[in-house]
Amino acid sequence: MLEGIVRKSTAKSETNALRRDGYLIANIYGKGLENVNAAFKSNDFTRTVRNKEAIAFPVTVDGKETNVVVQSYETHPVSGNLLHVDLMVAQPGIVAQYMVPVNPVGTPVGLKNKGMLFVSKTRLAVKSAIENLPNEITIDVTNLDLGDSVLIRDLDAIENVRFNNTDRVAVLSIIKAK
Repeated sequence: MLEGIVRKSTAKSETNALRRDGYLIANIYGKGLENVNAAFKSNDFTRTVRNKEAIAFPVTVDGKETNVVVQSYETHPVSGNLLHVDLMVAQPGIVAQYMVPVNPVGTPVGLKNKGMLFVSKTRLAVKSAIENLPNEITIDVTNLDLGDSVLIRDLDAIENVRFNNTDRVAVLSIIKAK
């Protein structure tokens, strides 16, 4: 379980002091909920996000446990270190936008014909309640040949989940290797 602290002030000097101490600045928000300014140990946060099994994961801030989803993050332009993260509370029954990872499965036929698999959308934006949300969108690519692509309209419909992109957007394709 990832544990965090509540930031007492949002002043730049205190934010920088927390970052020097190894904390990651976070905002936790949700529909109808009060925003929480929090901070997590950077290494613990990274380890938790990498090892999570579902899109939502539990955090404890100020003794309250909530399930959250990473909505956006900010990295340092030079070092690449995480500076700030926005966490949305995953409230049951409330429809919100989530980014679901795409998982291509299989070896395409086009690889033998000097092609390569190009995944243009590693994550797809969907609107759904958290209880209907899949952990990943699996796409079978074994029958794809050179020049073939999978569009959003080619994906199987998921009950109570709506794709935010238009149906003509390519998710992945087999392109000619140079």
